[in-house]
Amino acid sequence: MMLGLLTSAILGGGVAVGGYKLLESEPGNVALTSVASDPQVRYTSAMRSSTYAAPEGLNFVAAAAATTPAVVHVMTEYKAEPQQQSRMQMDPFLRQFFGDQFEGQLRGQREPQGGGEGSGSGVIIAANGYIVTNNHVIDKASKITVVLDDKRKFDAELVGADPSTDLAVLKVKADNLPFVKYGNSDEVKVGQWVLAVGNPFNLNSTVTAGIISAKGRSIGILAKEQNGMGVESYIQTDAVVNPGNSGGALVNTNGDLIGINSAISSHTGSFEGYAFAVPSSIVSKVVDDLLKYKVVQRALLGVRIQEVDARLASEKKLSTLNGVYVQGMGEKSAAAAAGLKIGDIITDINGVSVNTASQLQEQVSRFRPGDKIKVGYLRGGNKEVASATLFNASNTTAVVHELPAAAAITYEGAKIAPVAARLQNLLGIEGGAQISGIKSSNFKETGMADGFIITRIDKNAVRKPGDVQVYLDQAKDNSGALVEGVYPDGRKAFYPIGRE
Repeated sequence: MMLGLLTSAILGGGVAVGGYKLLESEPGNVALTSVASDPQVRYTSAMRSSTYAAPEGLNFVAAAAATTPAVVHVMTEYKAEPQQQSRMQMDPFLRQFFGDQFEGQLRGQREPQGGGEGSGSGVIIAANGYIVTNNHVIDKASKITVVLDDKRKFDAELVGADPSTDLAVLKVKADNLPFVKYGNSDEVKVGQWVLAVGNPFNLNSTVTAGIISAKGRSIGILAKEQNGMGVESYIQTDAVVNPGNSGGALVNTNGDLIGINSAISSHTGSFEGYAFAVPSSIVSKVVDDLLKYKVVQRALLGVRIQEVDARLASEKKLSTLNGVYVQGMGEKSAAAAAGLKIGDIITDINGVSVNTASQLQEQVSRFRPGDKIKVGYLRGGNKEVASATLFNASNTTAVVHELPAAAAITYEGAKIAPVAARLQNLLGIEGGAQISGIKSSNFKETGMADGFIITRIDKNAVRKPGDVQVYLDQAKDNSGALVEGVYPDGRKAFYPIGRE
């Protein structure tokens, strides 16, 4: 009996010692830590480090790490939106002067209510603070704030915007910022892995992965809004993109910027499988134009085209289904000057095949007026090449400059100045004329205050300062005029002029 107990004790001790030796740290390994010896430690086992090994070309860690610090959260604020008011009391003098019919019009006027906020993404493209985003992210914003991945916050200035490509450039006052380098979107292949980086639903620095599912895709959103002048040749991807991703980065596995995420195809407003990005070939050119000229230099070939399909090929007895069919062109267009004719089939631009309108548009949009391109085309089954010098919308090769503001004038002792484009956007007006120096002018008895923007005089829309003088001079020979307008804070007002 005693011998058996002694034997059990010896065996138990041996197992305990052997177990301890198995758990004892070997040289180079992390030793277990005693909870009793270190009250800050709450775990009784060490966490082992491991290296994740992904197949070559499929490791997104480096690309995400390189891109995320340079993708910013763009936060916007908007001035008060007007709302329908139930009734606006009309001054008895105005009723006598303009009648009850105009009072009814006043009842339909809108007065301001609370403003709103918006959110999107942007990509730092230069260490000195230049950021590219979508135009629709910042359009009509009264204030733009940029928040970096490291939580630094900056007020941003709008450098320029191009609605035809839905791109805009912002500037913040900072240096040594992380930035993303342009990649070559022409080299992107269908099936290639990509990452989308942005701030969906205000979830900062979100990274999703997918593949390129198509190139040169047109979805018709810019064409409708820009009277056919919208440039759509999107990179299509299945990387998850949601509201708030707009203006964010689409990068390859090297972390190179190959597109700016701009739209999704959805019946619900959220991601349903496909997203669309403006290719970097267009982004880089638009950004360069906005920085150099403040306005995009849009080059045009000047052709009306139709994509070649089986029906058109049968109807026109065409020998190919490739290329785009020339339906028409302007008499003074670049195409006409290059010798192209109706019925030609354009097959390539500078050797790059074009089979859709969006592909042709993308190739031409990367040039400026005055640039020369090689246009490959078929005529009567024969392959030809024409050298075309691209024109601007006026059929010249001149550089297009930002439209100068109309000159300010002095009228009846007051200064009448043009309205800045940014303020026009904020207020939702076109043109207008802003008045100042009222106290020392003949307008001092009208009730107007400095800063008032005149948008209409009687039934005449005011587009520039000179309109105010013309319409008020005309009113002097009549019974007077009603001046309509808005203050910079959104308040609308009406003032009678020229009535004793």
